[in-house]
Amino acid sequence: MKNLWNQDQASKYNNDVLALRVYTSRLLGQEENLVLHGGGNTSVKTEITNLFGEQEQVLYVKGSGWDLATIETAGFAPVKLKVLQKMAALDSLSDSDMVNNQRAAMLDPNAPNPSVEAILHAIIPCKYVDHTHADAVVTITNTPNGKELIQTIYGNKVLIIPYIMPGFVLAKKVYELTQNLDWSS
Repeated sequence: MKNLWNQDQASKYNNDVLALRVYTSRLLGQEENLVLHGGGNTSVKTEITNLFGEQEQVLYVKGSGWDLATIETAGFAPVKLKVLQKMAALDSLSDSDMVNNQRAAMLDPNAPNPSVEAILHAIIPCKYVDHTHADAVVTITNTPNGKELIQTIYGNKVLIIPYIMPGFVLAKKVYELTQNLDWSS
């Protein structure tokens, strides 16, 4: 794969983290070996000043139905980060309740529905989160000894979870498995 990053282009976004997220999302979306049919999700965590002049942490996450290769700023759903993080600690949550509560925590009611992976993006303590379906990784994991192969390739740098449908159940599992994880290593 060729690195498509262009520092001159990226520097045009200065301190606009959402514009930079659009740029990097499009770079990922252009690489068909990383993103099948526009799939995958990206997000960025930032702070905004709310109506009351208070700083509020926000997760801008790719909205459902948007393609990473052509996404625009309007394709990101702004969701209150703390609400998503609290949702991960719940014992259970139906898909419809998850969608309703994610929408209720949005800062822009006209934005698209947040990805079903919004909670997962919220609990990963990194400013930028990229979630793709790389052909090479999927090919390896979808073999009879995929888990062992992935462990051989990546060692302890990855968290291996048997397949779980996207959404709350997956986010909850990752939340449980990472409570004592040192993300800095």
